[in-house]
Amino acid sequence: MNTETGGPIREFHISRKARDRYHFDDSLFTLNGNVIFTNFFAARNFTYKINERKDLVNYPEQAIKTSQLIAMGLIDEILHFVVSAYRDEAGSKTLADAVSYVADKVGEKALEKTLRRFSDEFPPLAVYKRSIDIDTYLNGETGGIGNREITLEEMLLLWLANMNPAFSPFFELFEDSDLKRDTVYLQIISHLRSYFEHHPPFGPQRENLIDMLRSPAIAVPHSLSGQLEYIMEHWGYLLGRFFTRMLRSLDLFKEEEKIPFLGPGPAQVYRFAGLEFESEKFSPDRDWMPRLVVMAKNIYVWLDQLSKKYQRHIATLAEIPDAELVTLQRSGFSGLWLIGIWERSPASQRIKQMCGNPEAVPSAYSLYDYQIAEDLGGESAFLDLKERTWGLGIRLASDMVPNHVGIYSRWTIEHPDWFIALDHNPYPWYSFNGPDLSQDERVSIQIEDHYYDRTDAAVVFKRTDRWTGSEQYVYHGNDGTSMPWNDTAQLNYLNPEVREAMIRTILHVARQFPVIRFDAAMTLTKKHFQRLWFPEPGTGGAIPTRVEHSITREEFDRMVPHEFWREVVDRIAAEAPDTLLLAEAFWLLEGYFVRTLGMHRVYNSAFMNMLRDEENAKYRSVMKNTLEFDPEILKRFVNFMNNPDERTAVDQFGKDDKYFGTCMMMVTLPGLPMFGHGQIEGYAEKYGMEYRRAYWDEMPDQYLIERHEREIFPLLHKRHLFAGVDHFLLYDFFTPEGHVNEDVFAYSNRYGNDRSLVIFNNKLNSARGWIKTSVAFSAKEGGSNARSLIQRTLADGLSFDHSDNSFLIFRDYIHNLQYIRSHIDIIEKGLYVEVEGYKYHTFLDFMEVRDDEQHRYRRITEYLNGRGVPSIDDALEELFLQPIHRRFEAIVNTDNFARLILAAQGPVEENLAATAIETPRERVRKRTHRLFPGG
Repeated sequence: MNTETGGPIREFHISRKARDRYHFDDSLFTLNGNVIFTNFFAARNFTYKINERKDLVNYPEQAIKTSQLIAMGLIDEILHFVVSAYRDEAGSKTLADAVSYVADKVGEKALEKTLRRFSDEFPPLAVYKRSIDIDTYLNGETGGIGNREITLEEMLLLWLANMNPAFSPFFELFEDSDLKRDTVYLQIISHLRSYFEHHPPFGPQRENLIDMLRSPAIAVPHSLSGQLEYIMEHWGYLLGRFFTRMLRSLDLFKEEEKIPFLGPGPAQVYRFAGLEFESEKFSPDRDWMPRLVVMAKNIYVWLDQLSKKYQRHIATLAEIPDAELVTLQRSGFSGLWLIGIWERSPASQRIKQMCGNPEAVPSAYSLYDYQIAEDLGGESAFLDLKERTWGLGIRLASDMVPNHVGIYSRWTIEHPDWFIALDHNPYPWYSFNGPDLSQDERVSIQIEDHYYDRTDAAVVFKRTDRWTGSEQYVYHGNDGTSMPWNDTAQLNYLNPEVREAMIRTILHVARQFPVIRFDAAMTLTKKHFQRLWFPEPGTGGAIPTRVEHSITREEFDRMVPHEFWREVVDRIAAEAPDTLLLAEAFWLLEGYFVRTLGMHRVYNSAFMNMLRDEENAKYRSVMKNTLEFDPEILKRFVNFMNNPDERTAVDQFGKDDKYFGTCMMMVTLPGLPMFGHGQIEGYAEKYGMEYRRAYWDEMPDQYLIERHEREIFPLLHKRHLFAGVDHFLLYDFFTPEGHVNEDVFAYSNRYGNDRSLVIFNNKLNSARGWIKTSVAFSAKEGGSNARSLIQRTLADGLSFDHSDNSFLIFRDYIHNLQYIRSHIDIIEKGLYVEVEGYKYHTFLDFMEVRDDEQHRYRRITEYLNGRGVPSIDDALEELFLQPIHRRFEAIVNTDNFARLILAAQGPVEENLAATAIETPRERVRKRTHRLFPGG
């Protein structure tokens, strides 16, 4: 019986020729001989059998996919169900009457011959295996329905299959040319149509049953997935029991048709949709956290570079020179992220060496255990480094990779039940005959053979218990965006033991490191862990072979009642409170991670991607949307210009003004600035996570280093001024024509009495315009959680006295020039700025002054007319000495008077470096200008 329909099993039929040709396993068939396509594993074996006989090297387009087969079988089953539903509505004798009707039209003998020929060419399994003969079968019944009725229904479905263009890749399975030639098969179909024309219509359109059954193929003739979608949309009221299977089938299409991309995908503008319904649970910052500035170092590459720099072998953490740490501290760095200091999986190293890099170390993200690597000096060397950096005010940061562990690790050996795994090989073409990657006598570990020649990247590896002989096919770590990480094993967070073990491990790391970066943190949110590994029907397709393991949202929530990361944050707050938690998260989860899950900081990849690509309007939208939703989120972004998974900063931004303008934004925006390994030195090589050393012979770029020292490092020491959001304002830059120039970023901030105003034009074209009004930001009303949108002026942002006789003096730190503006002008007009392409200003040292009776500040403001000078005080002195200077020049502006002065001074002539060519008047003017410079 069919447990879905309650009637006899009627599933996809297959010809005798196809069975003879492909030697399909009997387990693929139901008791009546029809193929079962509800089992995805069986369907994969079926497609493998077919593809194995095709010349796919020369004709790859002939390959069939499991998703096509599943969909085809499901459509066939649904059509059978529709016939059954029609019979229930029209009467149980409908098909029996149809048999009699057709017999009257074509004759009993012709009908009998056709039924027998059909049963021979498309035999039930018992007939195919000669357990019973055709006559016995046709005279019997299945599930209370006569087999002649069932055979007539199967014949109708065979004709529908041959008439469906989307079924064409499988025509050899149900090719009906012999029936057409040798029997009254087509006449029977024609008379069936006439029969149903005289019976009640059916379906949403109230049409002839056969027309209804054909409608999906007519509406979407060349797409099996499209036909399933048509059926769901138009026949949904009939097919509730099939919905889950249809969703899974569509998911399988997505799984097989998916084109993987590298990395997190293109940066997108955050909309925070739905986040307003989540509770606000920001983790409070400790006083040091907002001022943290992090430098990343790939530990093995760094040690090799230090060895060359200091001309001695430096191999352990304890041997890192104090001078290098002092340089970091003096530059303004307060955090040092050591990438790859844990004990790595030796299996990862062997895989990478066999694949072409004989010098490779294991990947930093394929871990054996969370212990400091012995070849880096182990725990004692780490404590030595930690003590020295702590003395300089530098906190150490560490990676954690909670999504997975190394393919060979302590957990894969001791806790095989902690991983997502199968007890069977998911693909019949996978083979595992390569070297054993395990160093433990209890367990054998092998990756799929085709990985070594790079012709495939399997989703599982084979783990064999040598003592019991049991086999387990464990999934590699995977985020669904690229190939599986073949040196890793995916942990199963449906298992509460796994969640608790990882939390305890995180606490262990937190007691060693005050800053923890969680790799690929977004994969462990409930939403995405289910999507990747146990997809709710209709949401699958990210990782091959996981569609068949789908579960409902309710079931998933029962197994994982709370967000893992929220549990981590709460446990850290209770047991290791002075720890900053930093999440690498994409997929528009940035706000969720900090506002709801409580991470202290989260990656902001939009900063790097959008500023690099000069998608300035988009990045301003990121900032504006964040400010309008909750400015606190802006404070918790980690801004960077490269990271270990991306191209280097100089490769993406160059070494000139565009680079420094973006870098200046990175260190003056709220959030956590993070510098990449080699960024300051201008290194262009991207260091792989398995690199033992740099492979390019690059020398530090002294020009780049010195420019960092002039323009960037002084700002790092002022992070207190830039880190917060309580007084942060982002401004629109209005052109004289009244339009907002989206290429110009302008923002101000305050901390105590210190104020800043930053302007950067991230476009080659020059820009000019006014800064006056901020974009909207949300603020809480009183003591409630209700929020309202507010805009401020530049005068509000800089917070100065609004009196008529007040002026504002400020310095541009990049160009070391001072400016002066009238308070009233700033209030009424804003600040007028002209900025060339990729140029920038960082205005600091704001000072308010009041005019005196001589109106000295008003006069210097008018005199400079917006120009910057090295010193406003010097400019004032020059300005008020100028009248005296001019009167003196008028007196001496004659050759006779000049000769008189020069004659009186005598020997001083040498000091003026006079020449015989100069006139006396020119020589006097030289002396005058020495007394009154700039006059």
